[in-house]
Amino acid sequence: MLLDKIKGVNDIKNIDPSDYQELAQEIREFLIEKISHTGGHLGSNLGAVELTMALHLFLNLPEDKLVWDVGHQSYTHKFLTGRKDGFENLRKFGGMSGFPKRKESDCDCFDTGHSSTSISAGLGLVKARDIQGRSNTIVSVIGDGSLTGGMAYEALNNAAKLETNFIIVLNDNNMSISENVGGVSKYLNNLRSANAYLDIKEGVYKTLKDIPKGDKVVEGIRKAKSSFKQLVVPGMFFEDMGVTYLGPVDGHDIQAMLRAFQEARRIRNAVIVHVITQKGKGFAPAERHPARFHGAEPFDIETGLPSKPRTTANYTDIFSTVMTKLGARDKNVVAITAAMPDGTGLKRFRNMYPDRFFDVGIAEEHAVTFAAGLAAGGLRPVVAIYSSFLQRAYDQILHDVCIQNLPVVFAIDRAGLVGSDGETHQGIFDLSYLSSIPGMHIMAPKNKWELSDMLKFAVAFDAPIAIRYPRGEAYAGLKEYRAPVELGKSELIYAEGDICLMAVGSMVKTAETVKEMLNDAGYKCSLINARFVKPIDLEAVKWAVENHNLVVTMEENVASGGYGEKVREAVDGLSNKVRFLTIAIPDEYVEHGNVDLLKKEIGIDAETITDRIKREMES
Repeated sequence: MLLDKIKGVNDIKNIDPSDYQELAQEIREFLIEKISHTGGHLGSNLGAVELTMALHLFLNLPEDKLVWDVGHQSYTHKFLTGRKDGFENLRKFGGMSGFPKRKESDCDCFDTGHSSTSISAGLGLVKARDIQGRSNTIVSVIGDGSLTGGMAYEALNNAAKLETNFIIVLNDNNMSISENVGGVSKYLNNLRSANAYLDIKEGVYKTLKDIPKGDKVVEGIRKAKSSFKQLVVPGMFFEDMGVTYLGPVDGHDIQAMLRAFQEARRIRNAVIVHVITQKGKGFAPAERHPARFHGAEPFDIETGLPSKPRTTANYTDIFSTVMTKLGARDKNVVAITAAMPDGTGLKRFRNMYPDRFFDVGIAEEHAVTFAAGLAAGGLRPVVAIYSSFLQRAYDQILHDVCIQNLPVVFAIDRAGLVGSDGETHQGIFDLSYLSSIPGMHIMAPKNKWELSDMLKFAVAFDAPIAIRYPRGEAYAGLKEYRAPVELGKSELIYAEGDICLMAVGSMVKTAETVKEMLNDAGYKCSLINARFVKPIDLEAVKWAVENHNLVVTMEENVASGGYGEKVREAVDGLSNKVRFLTIAIPDEYVEHGNVDLLKKEIGIDAETITDRIKREMES
């Protein structure tokens, strides 16, 4: 097999060009087989196989630098850099990451995990190269979806000033070029990328720049684009910014891409090579359902169906159901997401109320300020964004929502540990960064019924408010405890003595187990469902201090700035006698792995917590 010849970086260059397509097929089969067991990002990787091969044939890694945007399409890159064996433990604790990691390989020059960063990072590498007098090639890959993020345009605006080579590959798996202008576009593109054309263009511009006021003449020439050319030449938007455009190129034709990359390297400024690919290529289920195979759970290769079908509702399902009901009751309820209608559960709302649903693309900052405008106009916007992505919009939450005290609801999915996607995706900071903002209110439900109640409360609330809930199966326990949601009020579930557990959201379930284990050990244990992280329930804190020897806070958030800090501050003002223990995630980044395993590793699982409490009581 050709796969056996790829043992390390640049080994692909020993493959005969006539065997490229066979190698691509073997890579696809390898990826499908491995990801069917481990889960992972399948569709994006299947679509980028030939593109990655062409880039590895073109570049000399690790001297040249290849930056992936998001990085979820880098599996073939990992394979071609000698990490084939790592796929056995892909996304598992201690195993290979599903994203580029500098600590994993010299060929991963920049860690990525969020969208729209590759051009900025690549531009930094270009400037570092030039300042240090090197001549290596820098390539940033970015998808058409990532170009909906404003940061990409900030970087393009900066890159337009370059007078040195920087290659940006636009991996387009969604856009199309109209047939009626395709022939003209291809003809003009061939003309513009031909050697003679480039030589003349560079020679003329250089000569003009050397004469007095030559810069103005060059600028005038660049601006003098005919209206005809604006209409028929693809990429004129980039050209007008000052970034040369080449393409479109078939992203599954390795030789065509190699020619385009070689021509791009001749250009003494930033250049975009527009490559057209098919997401999920080579695996029929992924071609038919690209969204389902974006981040796939383990699946059956024959049918494409999950190996372990989900039989119970998760928190996203509960949110989806309640949102559709709220939409029916109140025509002022609108929903906003940042390119995640499926992931956030808003697909049903979109189908039922299309005029009140807004997908703004991968643009969290815009999503929040847009929601602020909707609220200022008298609507009730619900912004559904994953915890780790919402942190990108911190300034907008503070400046555009909270300063104006606008009634925007933040539905924060994937809060807490999310597992296999690792450091960039763990939602472990939201309690800290949100609670630092004056005017923000924060809730976390203990189970699926409380999520429903909190969402209804939030939509009727006349100020900024956030609900954070975890990934995965919605907890169905404690159904009998369903007191009405009141601002800043917690819920007393068990009142006993000795020890008081004050748990936030997902940790209430863990606290139940801890209570049982402490009871078995002979300790009395009370349990409070915090409900609100901001404002905290000072009356509940006072009760806990006055009636217990040890107060324990439990949260699936980093310790710094979290719920425990706020309760400790309140306790310090009430008593110096009660002992206090904070159970939280250490102030560090948590790598990828199974969530239960990660909880044990960082000490927030029931057994570890119980042992810590016992030691504290015995001391």
